Formats: sequence, structure tokens, C-alpha cells
Amino acid sequence: MLTPDAAPAHPVPVPGDGVLMLDPGRVVLAQLRRIHTGGVSLQLHADARQALRAAQSAVQRIVDGGEVVYGINTGFGKLASTRIPRERLAELQRNLVLSHSVGTGQPLPAAVVRLVLATKAVSLARGHSGVRPEIVDALLALANAGLLPRIPAKGSVGASGDLAPLAHLACVLIGEGEASTPEGTVIPGAEAMRRAGFAPFVLGPKEGLALLNGTQVSTALALAGLFQAENVFAAGLVAGALSLEAIQGSIKPFDARIHAARGQPGQIDVAAAVRALLNGSEIVPSHPDCGRVQDPYSIRCVPQVMGACLDNIRHAARVLQTEANAASDNPLVFSGAGGDEGDDEVISGGNFHAEPVAFAADILALAIAEIGAISERRLALLLDSGLSGLPPFLVRDGGVNSGFMIAQVTAAALASENKSLAHPASVDSLPTSANQEDHVSMATFGARRLAEMADNTAVVVGIEAMGAAQGIELKRSPGGLRSSPLLEATFADLRSRVAFLDQDRFLAPDVEAMRLWAGRTTWPDALLRLLPSHADASAATPAATA
Repeated sequence: MLTPDAAPAHPVPVPGDGVLMLDPGRVVLAQLRRIHTGGVSLQLHADARQALRAAQSAVQRIVDGGEVVYGINTGFGKLASTRIPRERLAELQRNLVLSHSVGTGQPLPAAVVRLVLATKAVSLARGHSGVRPEIVDALLALANAGLLPRIPAKGSVGASGDLAPLAHLACVLIGEGEASTPEGTVIPGAEAMRRAGFAPFVLGPKEGLALLNGTQVSTALALAGLFQAENVFAAGLVAGALSLEAIQGSIKPFDARIHAARGQPGQIDVAAAVRALLNGSEIVPSHPDCGRVQDPYSIRCVPQVMGACLDNIRHAARVLQTEANAASDNPLVFSGAGGDEGDDEVISGGNFHAEPVAFAADILALAIAEIGAISERRLALLLDSGLSGLPPFLVRDGGVNSGFMIAQVTAAALASENKSLAHPASVDSLPTSANQEDHVSMATFGARRLAEMADNTAVVVGIEAMGAAQGIELKRSPGGLRSSPLLEATFADLRSRVAFLDQDRFLAPDVEAMRLWAGRTTWPDALLRLLPSHADASAATPAATA
């Protein structure tokens, strides 16, 4: 707990000082995106402390009354029937944390760990876990100080919670394990706690179990994947609009009446966004009777394909926002359940099963893969002079120069790789704990693979955008027709990153520059309005939430 004779090394933030106020049960995606980005301090809403203390008092009454309750004074999993004497309860909780700290692989990225700390604090602060408020304070203090537990990425099956990863987090709270400083130095867990202004905890009844149970690691990984999916989705729409301009494709398939006749919300919104991107283009009205009413599907069906991706992204966002606010450990404490203090219930259930997160991650994987798949097909279209009307492989002196030929091969390789990665993780299950935990979600892997998939798609979309800009410039004569103001601004941005390809050069740096372009978060308002985590941007502004 907080040492009484020493102030925290990093002062507790006060409202108005760049703080995001976390109100358990009401945290929104815009706030979670801001936590992922970094640069804000986190503070728990004052009203949450009462629920925390009520649940912790309920646990203490159970211990004092000698009642046998799973997770409080019993063993765990297959050992649930083993009663633990009172004098060994602290040992039980400590051993639980240490025995479950068996993760492997590279540490999770800092942005993901910030989300883990925040969502674990929010979950515990719902008041159903029975932990002291000081434990929640310590989680937020570590996040605010940039002292991030080193959590190995692998070792969770996404049921009974993210046990191994969360055990590595809990290790720091008890003065074990390791943490990274803002400078990247690895320090012992006890030192991290000291720098945050806390002494290592001696865990009370149920506190270790509450820390280990829960879906916060898989949820944090899936949220990170959601934010990356939003970025490449926006980039894919911009790249598609640029490609349409490069081949002088037909705007008619984006007519609002077509999409209203079908009624799919994402499709309607995507068509409107593409029209907004093209608004004011001089190229669009320059070829009204060019006969391009049957462009290839990768151009003509952008609203249908990307709209379906958007619907999936939105659904996943709703699931993940709910899960980020959830009480997902086990058992759950309901203090005063009968209306009177002391009339408590502790109910064992399965909220730690991460199936909702696994499904959300799987549909995000499908969306990310399809964004890249249709983008790669538009890139191939740009390179095919018979369809695009552009020089073969987007270079004037073909033969001597290969142009974008092999850049498209890279895009094809990554789009194909994503097909394998998109295989649903949620359909797999391996029993654990001597068949007590006989069906698991595999949500943690399902969410973790999203980062690699989004990175692959960012490369594909970035190469398409670079190729589309090349195509536009190949057709544009000095003083020639201009695209829309939004796309001309995008074109100028692309040219600030990569130069026109007049002859073959070392292209790998250009591909990397375009990957970074496709993974950015700054897009025209017409696109940001579509994205769930931007829908309530005011909630992510410290001044608005303090």
C-alpha cells in the first residue's frame, strides 16, 4: 500500500492537468485509443472507491466468519475443493501469482501494456472483485509513471482469464518480476513499485486471483488491433479513391441511390465517404461518356467490400468497449446482495472466458485481410495497361525499368500471408487444468496476430497509394486537370514522402515510408466520422474529462 512517510515519486495527477477520468462501466473507445497513444495520465472516478471498499469488506466478512468460498479460502482450478487455513491465505495468493508467471516470448508493446493496466484497474473498480482500492491506485500509478510491467506475449489460452500474462503484471505489484522505465531500462518489480510511490503488496484474500483472472490482455491486444484496423481502413479508402482517379474510373457506382436500395449501413457510409473524397475533382467530370461503367470489382465494389469491413469493425468495437468495462474475474462479489450490509454473495461463474473477444478479434482479422486483398487487386489493375490505360508497371521506359512490378509481388505476398493469419482462432480449443478448464477461447493469440496483419495491410495499401499517385502523375500534363482538394492534399503528402519513379531505384525505403503513411491516424473528417474510436473524440480530450 502507499507508504505513509513518503510522497509518490510521480505526483498523483489532479483534474485539469492532462488527466483522463476513468469511470468504470462508462469508459469509451476514444479514451482507450488515447491511452494506447500515450501522453495522458489516468485517474479513477471518485465514485468508484465506495464500491471497491464495499466488496473488499464483504470478502473480509467471509474470512472472519469462517465460510468456505472458492477463490477466497480454497485452492484454484482442479484444487477448488481444498480448504486453505486462514494463516496461509497470504501465502496462497502470493504462490498463485508466482506459479502462474510462466509466460514466454517477447514483451508486449508499451501501448498494449498501458491498456492492460487501465482496463484491469477499470475492471477491478467495478466493485465485484474484492480488492483494496490501493491496488487499483497502484495500477494507475505505474501507468502514469511509465513503469510498465514486462508481460511476455505468449502463454494464454484466453480462459480462466489471461492467467500467465496477468500474473507477470501482478508480480510487479508484489515486488517480483520486471518493469520497463520510460527510457526503456529494465528494472526489478520492487524498484518499479518504489518509484511509483508504493511498497510491494502483501496480497489479501482473493486479491491475487482477481488480478490474474480477467480478459484484460486479450482485450488490450484486440483494442490495439481495432485501432490499427481503423487506420488501414481509412488509408484503403484514400488509396482506392486515388486509384479510381488514376484509371479515370466511373463515379456512377458510388451513387447514393444504389446503396440506399440495398440498405447496408457500412456500404452506404463508405460510398458517401468516397464521394466526399472526390468532391470538387476536375478529373471525374472530364470523362462522362468514357464507357467505364463496368470497372473491375476492386474499383466498382469498394462500397460493398469496404462497407462490410466497416460493419465488422464497428461490431468488434462495440464488443471490445463493453469488455474493457467488464468485471471479468471469478468469483464475483455482490456486497449487500439482500439489501443489507453483511448480506453478501460470492458467485462463481465464467466471465473470464474470452469468447466475445476471440470472435471480435476474428472478425477484425477478416476485415484487415479484405482491406489488403482488395487493395492488392487495385494495385494489380494499375499495373495492367490493358485495364488501366497507364504504361505497363507504371513506368515510362519499360523493359529497361521494371517500375512497380516487384512492389506488387510484395503486396501479393503479404495479402496472401494475411489469408492464413485470418483463420479463426476462436474455433480452436485445448483443455487445460486436468480437464476442469475444458473449453477455451484462444482469444489472446487471436488478438495478438492482428498487429502483424495490420502491418502487412499497411504495406499493401501504402504501395497501392504510391502506385496510384504515380498513375495520376503519368497522365497529368503540366497545368492539367486536378483531382479534388482532399485528394490533391493527399497527393502532396505522398510526394513529400516518396518521389515520382522516373527510373528504377532502391524502393525499400519508399515502401517503408508508405507503410508508415497507411498506419497513421490523421485522416479527413469524412473518414474519421466512420471510425468507432473517433466517434466521441471529446471524451479523449483531457480538458473534457477532467
